[in-house]
Amino acid sequence: MRVSIITVCYNRKLTIEKSIASVLEQDYPTIEYIIIDGDSTDGTKDVIESYRHKITKYISEPDRGMYDAINKGLSLATGDIIGLMHSDDVFYDQTVISKIVTAFKKSPNTDGIYGNGIYISNDATERIVRNRIGGPYNFEKLKSGWLPLHPTVYLKKSIIERYGFYNLDFKIASDTEFLLRYLFQHKIKMVYLNEYVVRMRMGGLSTSYKRAFEVLYEDYRIYKHHHISPISAVFLKKTKALFQYINKKTV
Repeated sequence: MRVSIITVCYNRKLTIEKSIASVLEQDYPTIEYIIIDGDSTDGTKDVIESYRHKITKYISEPDRGMYDAINKGLSLATGDIIGLMHSDDVFYDQTVISKIVTAFKKSPNTDGIYGNGIYISNDATERIVRNRIGGPYNFEKLKSGWLPLHPTVYLKKSIIERYGFYNLDFKIASDTEFLLRYLFQHKIKMVYLNEYVVRMRMGGLSTSYKRAFEVLYEDYRIYKHHHISPISAVFLKKTKALFQYINKKTV
């Protein structure tokens, strides 16, 4: 079973090397690694080039934002399973992809797998800021703002080909629209893997405090677009997030 992992980046010289290393250090042998760079100007491309012989596919060119770059990666991916590794993040450990593949093999009829993740501070301490436990999948939870943590989601290529790429009408929270389209609209089959998948660094596009209100408004538009009560869904989604900050634990 071949796994495609896509990293998109723009001016991430300080963090992308750790992201690349965490993919290359996975103990699962059949990984297609794709990097899409938005024509970085800060030295990011030099870091990527130093690993070029270990990267399956690499493009560096201007794009229309993160989700446009992800769509480029999806169009190049040939794996049976596809997932993302953001350029600020790392896998929780070296066995993550092996565990995901095993979960797919145990549930051959599932369309996707998701797990747990932790958010760490954007400084040298890398202290735990938020603990995100996915929990068992339940369709009804979608109506109350619950979604699996996006970077922990791995989907079959066949299901992505059926239901499409990221919607570029949404610039910050298109991952929310993508997941709702797949889970709420098309009711794909998902299985929860109770394992930590990713360590996410705070300060990315959707976790930046400066853009919190923009994310809030875009989430509102997305839930309304999918005919889910937007006020209650967004309120409950943010309340759950606050609880995760308060109740973080060492993992």
